[in-house]
Amino acid sequence: MNRTVLTSPVHFLAFGFGSGLSPKAPGTMGTLAAIPLYLLLMNLPLTGYLLAVLLISVAGVWICGESSRRLGVHDHGGIVWDEFAGFLLTMTAAPQGWTWIVLGFALFRLFDIWKPWPVRVADRQLHGGLGIMLDDILAGIYAWLMLQAVAYVV
Repeated sequence: MNRTVLTSPVHFLAFGFGSGLSPKAPGTMGTLAAIPLYLLLMNLPLTGYLLAVLLISVAGVWICGESSRRLGVHDHGGIVWDEFAGFLLTMTAAPQGWTWIVLGFALFRLFDIWKPWPVRVADRQLHGGLGIMLDDILAGIYAWLMLQAVAYVV
């Protein structure tokens, strides 16, 4: 599996530059691997940041779907590009600083694991690349709302 992921551009992206190969908590490792990408994007103007998140998400539908198809496994645990998109969505317009990055990380992981309605519905009922991506996008929206609420209060 490692060789396949590391030599195929589709799998390499779907597996979050290899972070999804982690034997334990690949989703968490994928979210951690998304932090450097966030650090590269965070100083963009809001419209540029949103455009980047949109492109990553739309491309992710194909990337995750194609990787899943090639592996013959729907939503393989190592496919973590969806975590990249969900975390980046969570961090939209977040205050700067490591405290906010850690809080955004924790909130995204919470909602991605917990899967409140309609995240759970999307996870169970949608298939292909859209199904892989949508539950993490929805978890990212929940986490974004919470992060923004905390930022407003603070």
